[in-house]
Order: sequence, then C-alpha cells, then structure tokens
Amino acid sequence: MRESLPTSGFEMSRNCNVRTPVYLNVYDLTTLNGYLYWMGLGIFHSGIEVYGVEYAFGAHDYSTSGVFEVEPRCCPGFIFRRSIELGATDMDAAALREVIECIAGEYNGDMYHLIGRNCNHFSNDLSIRLTGRSIPGWINRLANIGSFCNCLLPEGLQIAAVHHTPEYHSFEGEEQSDIDNEHEHLLNNPNGEVQSEMVDQNHEKVLEHIENSV
Repeated sequence: MRESLPTSGFEMSRNCNVRTPVYLNVYDLTTLNGYLYWMGLGIFHSGIEVYGVEYAFGAHDYSTSGVFEVEPRCCPGFIFRRSIELGATDMDAAALREVIECIAGEYNGDMYHLIGRNCNHFSNDLSIRLTGRSIPGWINRLANIGSFCNCLLPEGLQIAAVHHTPEYHSFEGEEQSDIDNEHEHLLNNPNGEVQSEMVDQNHEKVLEHIENSV
C-alpha cells in the first residue's frame, strides 16, 4: 500500500509534464518499533525508490561510497513497514544517475554514524534533490533527539554504525573495481545473505544497544 504526501499548488502546476514518482521505503530496524511507532518514535532504515530501483546508504570500514541499490521494498536484514510517495521528479534516468553518482561521493561507508549521518539523512538529502521536499520528520526523529542530547542514548549506540551493504554497487567509477573485489567479503550474495560474520555480529550488537536503551 502506497501513501502520498499532500501535493502543493506549485507541484500540481507542473503535472502537465511527464514526471516520475519518488517513494520513501521505510523499514523497522527493531521489533520495538511496534511500540515506539505509536509514540511518534522508532528506529528506522529507509531508502529512496525511483525508476524501479531503491537507493540507500550503509556502513562499511573503507573510504569508498556506502550508497547501494536494491530491489524496492526488499532490503535484506530489515522488516518493511510502509512506502510513502514523496512527490515526483522530472529527471530522466540519465540525469538521475548523475545525481546518484554525485551524492554517492558524499556518503562514504566509513562516514556512517547512527546519530549524525545515517541512512535517513541520505534519504532526506536525495529526496530534496529529486523532489525539493524533505522526508517526514518522524523517520529520523530519534536520531535528531540524540544529536541534541546524547545523554539519552548509551555510548555504544551513539558511535555504532549499522554495517549493512546488500547488493553493494560502487558509484565511483571503474577504478574502484579492484577495491570492490578486495573487500567482497562485505557484500551480499543475490539472495541477500550477509557474507561477513563480522557484519552479522556488529548488526546484532547495535540492536542489543537499541533494545537496552529503550
């Protein structure tokens, strides 16, 4: 089921042109969201879907892009919650690719921070570039609260990064192919199973911090 944000008069005036819808796909990072969601809070992963591809940001330990693409609403390791139509873009596929390549260079995997620079920050940034609109505030509300008052969150949660890079694709050019091959243990196979035991253990550790903090 798709949900749509209200459309402004300015956007309606542009609907005469062929435009492509842009969706925000939201996932639960913990089952505690079943309780937190009704309080306007939650710990969510999100990605931007456009032209039948979902783009998101994940962490790894290298100074290469953490931006990856997956099948929409099927990001491995997370529980899909809902899809929200953010608006539409008049970019064609080629122009979109240029935007993705540009933003990918700004979001390296080793820059990921659960509070200060997470997947939802990426989704918001990409949404603004494509539609001129921000994502709904509740998606990243807990991180925003934490950024103003870190004492609300345990130290492990403040600094931990969710290492999750399924179907990882580099957007930094062919020169990165050797690096990608060297670190292929960070990638997922086609069915979305994480190959690295280190990644699995880190993910579980972050979720443990989350559950203990609520």
